[in-house]
Amino acid sequence: MRRHFAAPILAVALAIALAVLPGQTLAERVVARVSISSQTMKVYHEGRLLYTWPVSTAKPGKITPTGTYAPEFLSKNNRSRRYNNAPMPFAIFYDGHYAIHGTDQISKLGAPASRGCVRLHPDNAEILFNMVKAEGMENMRAVISQ
Repeated sequence: MRRHFAAPILAVALAIALAVLPGQTLAERVVARVSISSQTMKVYHEGRLLYTWPVSTAKPGKITPTGTYAPEFLSKNNRSRRYNNAPMPFAIFYDGHYAIHGTDQISKLGAPASRGCVRLHPDNAEILFNMVKAEGMENMRAVISQ
């Protein structure tokens, strides 16, 4: 009879363990929410809003993909291989060649101007980059919505 009780007890114990494991909540330690419609990024740490910054997403004819992404890799001094060696400081790559990164076209922030990436003021890109380095890429999500 004990065998019949073991499976349900094990299932309940596993469910409880998954609910309280630190790893389950760590992915939410750093969240960058990008609004394409308002051309802003809100940065949250452990659920608390820390920053609201202007961004530039895709200009007409280009696409900034929407969805929830985990970083794939970080590059402090990246240069675009696709677009004339353009500087992409403090790049957080999240979907192949798409990244959140600093720009030298600061006057265009707050309006669509990129070829698909999410552009930030370099100072803000550095802050976000350092947050992701400190917390770990596995603990960051970028949420990009219309």
